[in-house]
Parts: sequence; C-alpha cells; structure tokens
Amino acid sequence: MTATATLPVLNHIGGAWVGSSSGETVADRNPAHTDEVLGEATVSTAEDVRHAIDAAEAAYREWRATPAPQRGDIVRKAADLMERRREELARLLTQEEGKVLAESLAEVDRAIGNVRFAAAQGTRLTGETIPSAQRRTFIYTVREPVGVVACVTPWNFPIAIPAWKIAPALVAGNTVVFKPASLTPLCAVQVVQCFVDGGLPDGVLNMVLGSGEALSRALTADERVKAISFTGSSAVGRRLYAQAAERLCKVQLEMGGKNAVIVMGDADLEKAAESVAVGAFGATGQRCTATSRAVVVRSVLPEFNRLLAAKAETWRAGDGLDSGVRMGPIVDETQLQKVRAKIDEGKRSGAKVLRDGGTPSRAELRAGYFVEPTIFSEVDPRMPLAQEEIFGPVVSVIPADDLESALEAANAVGYGLSSSIYTNDLRAAFRYADESQAGMLHVNIPTLGGEAHVPFGGVKDSGFGDRECGTAAFDFFSEQRVVYVGY
Repeated sequence: MTATATLPVLNHIGGAWVGSSSGETVADRNPAHTDEVLGEATVSTAEDVRHAIDAAEAAYREWRATPAPQRGDIVRKAADLMERRREELARLLTQEEGKVLAESLAEVDRAIGNVRFAAAQGTRLTGETIPSAQRRTFIYTVREPVGVVACVTPWNFPIAIPAWKIAPALVAGNTVVFKPASLTPLCAVQVVQCFVDGGLPDGVLNMVLGSGEALSRALTADERVKAISFTGSSAVGRRLYAQAAERLCKVQLEMGGKNAVIVMGDADLEKAAESVAVGAFGATGQRCTATSRAVVVRSVLPEFNRLLAAKAETWRAGDGLDSGVRMGPIVDETQLQKVRAKIDEGKRSGAKVLRDGGTPSRAELRAGYFVEPTIFSEVDPRMPLAQEEIFGPVVSVIPADDLESALEAANAVGYGLSSSIYTNDLRAAFRYADESQAGMLHVNIPTLGGEAHVPFGGVKDSGFGDRECGTAAFDFFSEQRVVYVGY
C-alpha cells in the first residue's frame, strides 16, 4: 500500500522547493506498516547546505531590519495556520513517526503554543537602562540577533521541537538553516510550509533534508553560521559541539535522558504507578523526558510492581490511527533492533523480568516495528539497563531502602534531564528538590512534558548552554549589547 505526499519531499532554499544536488532519494515509510511508503525524500549533500547558508546570509540584512513586532506578526500567522491544519498535521505525524493520534494532536498543540508565545515576544524584546558612574552619561542595553543560525532537530517530536527552535530564532531577527531528522521529512516540510504561508520572506527559513556527518560538518565548519541549536543523542551532540568549538560557534545542546521517578512509602501508589506507566510507555518511550527508572522503597515494592504490571497490560500496541490503541511502533528498523538488544542485555544481566514485550504478542504487529511494554524489577542501579538510554517502552524498577538511598540511585547516572518524586511528606519533597541532579523536577507529577512559557532543559549529559522555550529561548538566539551615550 502506498500513499502520496501532499507536498514534494524536497529541500527549501531561497524560497523555492528544490531537489538535492545528489539527485538521490530515500523512501519514507510508515513504521506501523513497513510496506507503506509515504514519500521519497531528497538526500542532501554538503553543497546543498552551503546553498542554504548562502540564501540565509543574503536574506539576513533585510530580515534583521524588519521591526521585531512585524517579525512576530508573521510568526503568529504560522501558528494560526498550524491550528487550522491541526488534524492534517497530527494524522501525518502518526503515519510518519508512529505515535498515537491523541499524542500527535497534543504535539501539534504544543507547537502552536510555543510559536504563539515566541511571536508575542516580538513586542517584548526589551533591554534595560543602567545608571552610570559618570556624569552626563546614559547607558542602555539592547538585544540583537546573532545572524545565520542552524536548527538541528530529532525525529521523536518532528513538529514541536522544530517549532520551538525556529519561532524564537526568527522573532529575534535571525535567518535559519533547518536540518530536520531524516526519518520524518514530511513533518518537516509541513512545518516549513506553515511559516512560508504565513508570509516569511524568501531565504529567511531554509531547510535541507538528509542525514550523515557530511551535513553536520558543513554546518559546524561554516563561519557564516553563528549559532547552532541541536536536539538529539548525547553522542552526536558532543561531536557537534567539539566541531563547532573549533571556531567558537555558539552552541545549544538538548540531549538524552535516563529519568527516574522516586516512590516513597507514603506515596499514593495508584497514582505513582500510573505516572510511571504513562512516562515509560507513552509515545512508545521515545522521548527524552520518558520515565526509564522507578526507584521504589522496599516497603511498597511488591504492591508497586503489581500495580505497574497490571497497568502495562492496558497499553495496547498498534497503528496509532486505530481506535483503542495506546502505543504506536518504534520509529524504524534500526531503533527497533537497538531496543530489543537492550531488552536482551537486561535479561542476561540478572534483572527480574516482570513483563517481556520484546517480541510482539499479536501476529498483526509483526507488519511494523513494534515492541510492547517491558518491565524489569530488582535492577541494580549500576547495570547498563539502569545507566544507558533505551528510547523504547522499557522501565527498570530499582529497590531503595530510604530517601537517601533513593536519591543516590536516581542521581547515579550521567544524564540529568527530568525526574520526579511521589510522596506526601513535605520534608522529603523539598530535600528531593534540593538534591536531585536534573534540570526539571516534579513532585507528584510525571517526568513528562513542559509548557510553552517555561524554560526546558537538563544538566550533565542531558543539556549544555542556554535553555529552550519561554523567554530563555531568546537568550540563545540573541546577544546583549551595551550602549554608552555621553551628553
């Protein structure tokens, strides 16, 4: 079965949809039905990246001179178009990336919220006045764009993450070269089309499709690219940063997570188990804020395991467009094999398997890239299962004796994006808030999500540089200048 793309799966450079200089294409497949080809995506080269940078550089002076409120108004129109096309975007997202339709609708809504928030900042890009120690001297600050910026985005949120990078970059006055994940090109095309249809001038937003080190290196090596905002794996982020650092390019990295939920003895166990299930199995575990570990005090461990295993049974896997389905497929064959390898490694490590979803239980799931909910218990926090990001519907339950040992286990990873605690003890909650090594902390709330006006990001191997979203996004996409006026 085949489907026809509503737009050509091409690059967008200088205001035109164009094929790559390689002339090559790659099939874009539905992960729920691997025989269904959604489109043929162009495969770009370093030469295409240079052409996109040329276009962005040529458009920069005029876009920078456009008053910020006018830039914001154009970006707001893109949000209006996303809202008008909400159902269409969500269905495409489910077909291309795999998440269930309800999750896709939520992602589109998240994108709309972020774009609207960024657009409104066009009237709020204010500086400050500072008293001078000298007579007859007036000092003020302004925020200025940095120039041509690159936005490199992942496949797991192919509409929301591009939206929350591109929108503040444009409102701040930069021109953009957008490099989306190669697994979700159709979603990227639609995001760009919304901005273009909103009235964005030619060359202000450019997109190059494709994968590989050559495209990354072309962005990091070009002196005209003044800043790079990246979301993806820690390994790729580190390599990109090392390359960009050679020329002191400004870099923002949002990377992996190994997020923990601490469950104390006084917790509402029903609520805690539901939180872990939603965090671990929602979006098929393919989000950086997914719950990968549950650190549970021993006094409630048996009951928690029973509740979590029962909840896992309700997460029916299948095509995200089908009714009754709560969990879609893994995004592609490569990621599927990685997740299954991690599950097999967990079995060999000696951890107890509470539920094994490595092999689909229903024959119809074998037509797609499916893994079902998987739970390990009695996991040692030093095991690879508890240390390495899996990016699939797999959760490890780690026993703890008390709050101190739970915090130690939760912090004993290289990542630090998101975490949570379930407790009714105010002292425990505040001690957790003081001592947790994560950028986003939650009390009696899942590890997931975020709001458009709130900074997003982590510490350690989960993040580097300025935060994304909220007003913090403009710290990265602009620079402060100080003006001294003697009168």
